[in-house]
This record gives sequence, structure tokens and C-alpha cells, in this order.
Amino acid sequence: MDPAPLHEAVADAPPGGAAYWLRTEDGVQIRAGFWPDGPRGTVLIFPGRTEFIEKYGRAAGALGALGFATATVDWRGQGMADRLIDDPGPGHVHRFRDYQRDVRALVRAAEAAGLPKPWYLLAHSMGGCIGLRALREGLAVDRAAFTGPMWGIEIAPPMRPVAWAVSGLSRPLGLSDRLVPGTEARNYVFSSAFEGNTLTSDREMWDYMRAQMAAHPDMVIGGPTLHWLNEALREVAIMSRLPAPAVPALTWIGSEEKIVSIPAVRRRMASWPGGRLETLAGGQHEVLMETPAIRRRIFAALDAFFGTGG
Repeated sequence: MDPAPLHEAVADAPPGGAAYWLRTEDGVQIRAGFWPDGPRGTVLIFPGRTEFIEKYGRAAGALGALGFATATVDWRGQGMADRLIDDPGPGHVHRFRDYQRDVRALVRAAEAAGLPKPWYLLAHSMGGCIGLRALREGLAVDRAAFTGPMWGIEIAPPMRPVAWAVSGLSRPLGLSDRLVPGTEARNYVFSSAFEGNTLTSDREMWDYMRAQMAAHPDMVIGGPTLHWLNEALREVAIMSRLPAPAVPALTWIGSEEKIVSIPAVRRRMASWPGGRLETLAGGQHEVLMETPAIRRRIFAALDAFFGTGG
């Protein structure tokens, strides 16, 4: 592992963190971030689409205060990882299952770094979809937690056939790299005002996210490509038909969620043996970036769920 930049000034993370360049089995360079001190084990954080390591600096601090080390990653196509198309603005992936190559690279690196066990998973949004697949393929964690997991994408019913058709035709028509209509190359946090946003009701956390992107615009991506959308729709459909993995799971969804499908999350958790779903009143999509009261509730629950099996 070669050292990589870690922008500690904007991460607001605990001391002792480090980042590394990793090479996946198909030759893509990604970035991993470790905060290695954790007598109670290690939490693998799987970020969502558009996100990067520094965004989870405060989460790493909260977990560190509970006694957990942290490992997280810049998925291919975002953060400081290799972009997969010439235009660095859109979010793109060739195959959704390629993210599993990134998972395997992160696990190999965490093993090589000797991050303490047991290991746990905390996965957000797109990371929740990646995490569900990884668990089914044997990711060795004792327990898993999810926030706003992308087990379904919130699309108005009349538009779902259109989303499937347009995204599915993008490759044969040579439009794979085009942005999904209604999105733009600028990140949502830059293109939207805090008032009326769909990510968080906490102004301070909104400003935290915005300041990170303003300081390091090279880490920022905007809307997804049509090909990414088609790959995501296919992966969500495949995973919805498979049984839940045999790993205890705890999931949070905000009552004001507008990005992922709340019914899909409820269906998955209702069929998950040993699973528990909690709805956070007033919470939007980024519940780990929500109000202090919501964040305290989540980390207190993680303390019990990861630490004592509560």
C-alpha cells in the first residue's frame, strides 16, 4: 500500500488517520482511509454514491470515542479513486458488481494493516447495496448496520418504465456516459440551497459537507450516468429476489427520506432474520449527517449493537 493524501483539515477526524492507494484486481486505483486505534474492533464504512473518505471523519471520531477503529474507501469513479470515463463530473461504473472488487481490495488492505477484530459493517445508501451483496458473498463481519440503504431507488411509479427503458437503451445508442435527465455534473450540495434540500435538516452538517467539496473539488462528482442508473436498477432488482444474509442487521431510515425507496427498505428488513428497522422522525437521507440528537441516537445504538450484541 502506497501512502495517499488524507485531507485532515476538512475531515474533522480523530488524530492517527492515514490513507493509502490500493490497486484492485482489475487494475483500478482506489483510496482507503484507516483510523486504526480500536480495542473493541473495526467498523468498515461503505460510503454512498458521490461520497469520499473525508466525509466520514466525524463518524470515525464518534466511533473512535466508543472504542472502534474505522476503515473506509473511495469507490471507483468517485472521491480520489480513478474515474472510469473521460468526463470526471458524472458518477459512472462499468458493472455494478465491480464495486465488489473494491470491497475485496479494502478487506485485503485492512487485513494487511492488522486492523483489530471483530469487524462490523456500517453502510450508507449505495454502500448499502454494495454491502448487501458483499455480505451474501461472505464479507466476514459479525454484524451490519445500514443508513438509508439503496435497496430500491425512489422513482415515481409512472417514470419507472421510462427509467428502465432510457437507461437500458443508453449503451446500444452510444449514450452510456450521458447524465441521467434532471441531474447535472455539479454536485447536489453545490447546486441546491440548504432550504428544501433532501439530504439533511442540520445546517451545520450541510455546511461541513459543502466546505469539504469547496476545498477539494477534485474529489467531487455530480449526477450519475445513464449506464450507472441501469446497472443500479439491475443490481437492486437482483438483490431484492435473494434472501437476507445470516448476519444480524440494524437499519435506520429517515421519515423524510426521498432518495431511496422506503417500501423497499421495509420489505428487506421485514424478511431479515435478526434484523431491526428504526425510523428516525424528521430525518432525511443523510442520517449520519443529521441533527445532533439523531446522530447521538444512532451512535448510542451502534455502541450497543456492535459492542454487546444489543
